[in-house]
Order: sequence, then C-alpha cells, then structure tokens
Amino acid sequence: MSSDADDILFERRGTAGLVTLNRPKALNAVTHGMVRALRRQLDAWAEDGAVSRVVVMANGERAFSAGGDIRALYDQGKAGKQAEALEFFREEYSLNSAIKKYPKPYVSLIDGIVMGGGVGISIHGSHRVAGDRYQFAMPEVGIGFFPDVGATWALPRLPGKAGTYLALTGERLRTADAVAAGAATHHVRSDRFADLRDALCGAVPVDAVLSAFAEPPAGGDVTELRPVIDRLFAPARLEDVLSGLDREAESGSDNAAWAQKTADTIRAKSPLSLKIALEQMQRGSQCPFDECMRIEFRIVSRVVYGHDLYEGVRAVIVDKDNAPRWQPASIEAVTDAEVARHFELLGKDELVLS
Repeated sequence: MSSDADDILFERRGTAGLVTLNRPKALNAVTHGMVRALRRQLDAWAEDGAVSRVVVMANGERAFSAGGDIRALYDQGKAGKQAEALEFFREEYSLNSAIKKYPKPYVSLIDGIVMGGGVGISIHGSHRVAGDRYQFAMPEVGIGFFPDVGATWALPRLPGKAGTYLALTGERLRTADAVAAGAATHHVRSDRFADLRDALCGAVPVDAVLSAFAEPPAGGDVTELRPVIDRLFAPARLEDVLSGLDREAESGSDNAAWAQKTADTIRAKSPLSLKIALEQMQRGSQCPFDECMRIEFRIVSRVVYGHDLYEGVRAVIVDKDNAPRWQPASIEAVTDAEVARHFELLGKDELVLS
C-alpha cells in the first residue's frame, strides 16, 4: 500500500514493517502528507504483533532525505498562510516524538544525504545505519531558519561541542565522524544494504543482524578536530565563539586555516538564526526530549512570521543569487531580548505531545 501520491511507501515483509521514502527527484524531501502517512502507519505497526521492527529506507542514490519541503513553506508564508505551515510543524514534531518513544526497534538505512526533516525521521530511532555515501547536516541557519526536528535534544548530546559546531556552521558529518559521534550507530557498506534489508525482515534480533553486517569506518576529519572544536565552541556568546576563531586563525597554528574558513562560514549565516541556534544548544543540553520539542515549536511559531526565513529561501532556493539580506544584518545588532522572544511560552498554542 502507499500514500495517495506514492511519496512514501509501506510494506509488511516478514517480521518487518518497511518504509520507503519515494521522492528521489526531490531528494526525498518530507512533505506534510508524508508526515501524516508515516505517523498513521507507525501507530498501526506499534499495535501489530506480527511486526517486530520498523525499517526506513529511501529510493534514489543521492539522498535518504535532504530535509523538509522548504519551497512549500516559503510559498505558504508568502501567501500569508503561516497558520497552515505551523500545522505541518505541529504534526512533524509530534512524529519526531513518536519515533523517539517507539516501542519497537526503528532502523534507518541511510546511504546518502540526511538533513533537516530527514534527520527528524531517523536520528530519534533506535538504530541508524550509515552507508558509504552518508552525509549528515543541519544547515538551517544558512536559510534563516534553525536546527529543529529534535536537534535541540540531539545535537547537544553529541560528544563535546560537536553539536554546537554543526548547528552554527551547517558542516557535514560523513560516515566515520557520524559513527564516532553517535549520529549513526553502525556503518555498513553501501553494496550490502540490500542484503541487510532482507536480513532485517527475518526473525533474528535487530542487534545481532547489525553486528553481523557492521564494519568499522575509517577515521574522520571532525573527530580529529574535536579538541579544538570543544575549546572554541564552548563560549555561551556567539561573539566570543567568533573572536576565538579569529584568534586561532591569526595564531599560525595547524588549525589556523580551518578556523578562518569556519569563521567565514558562520558570518555568512543569518545572525538571528545563529544566536537562536546557540541558545538552543545551551537550553537543550539541560532539557528532556519533549521539552526540547516544545521549545522548537515556540521558536518556529515566531520564525514563520519573521523576515530571515523567507529571505534565506529566496536567496538559496528561489532566486539562487546566494546574497541574502538578513535583518538584523549583523551579529552585534541581534539583541538578547530578540533571541529570548523566540523562546517565550505560547499559552494555549503550546505543542501538545501524546
């Protein structure tokens, strides 16, 4: 059976419920209809005694899922339909929570790009298998958005300050770094994914199947940089992170070129989004999962009525001039009060999670 548009496919095979993301031409970007269909199917399989595990895959070789349907969000906002957009986020965040609490093994087979909304339907599951083409990123600050879909919980729980680094730069984790950091739980060679899927449909416990297929990946760049990342991304103020990177860039150390490139990367992002993201990392490290999801819904409820999201999408996706005009235009111009406003309670509009 499938959703009406065949964007997401469901199948019972052996002991497994198989989910296939099926929008390869759109890099399997997650739509509202896909969120609703996946939630309904997961709820049904949770109650089905014949299904012992869920396996999530994707069609196409480039991406597991490159995120949410950002263009649809842009069009809704430009048409004054922010309330409709918020219904999508309400249901998406509820789905993320359901995956986090799923009563059965939930295995994502990720061999390609996984970003944004794709992270939300994979990272909260019990098992995340990275193929050779795996690339993880949360690049939202580059389009005037913020790391959501549970990144407030997940990123601060990566080792050291790796999550803060990823949130502020949008840098990609490849297979080795993802396994080392825990974003992925296993590495399996891409050419073994089909056999792995078939094995997961049998009666052998999931952990035993994955242990039989998994191989240690080679070393990764981000893992090697961990000491300097932990030192330079520790400050609570964005200005202090950047001044530390600037000092490192001028120091002549082995990391000077990396620090310069990293500082330049951060300074190209939305100043408001950057400060929101850094605040998320600090709050999220202290919050239980559901509170992190409520925090994200508070933020998105303000962002969809703001400026930078639409300007960022215009610059990157619509006009593709890559010249966003952020408001405020500088990091120094973003006040603490403006950041705090995005985290304020919503009263009757708070996100309710079952």
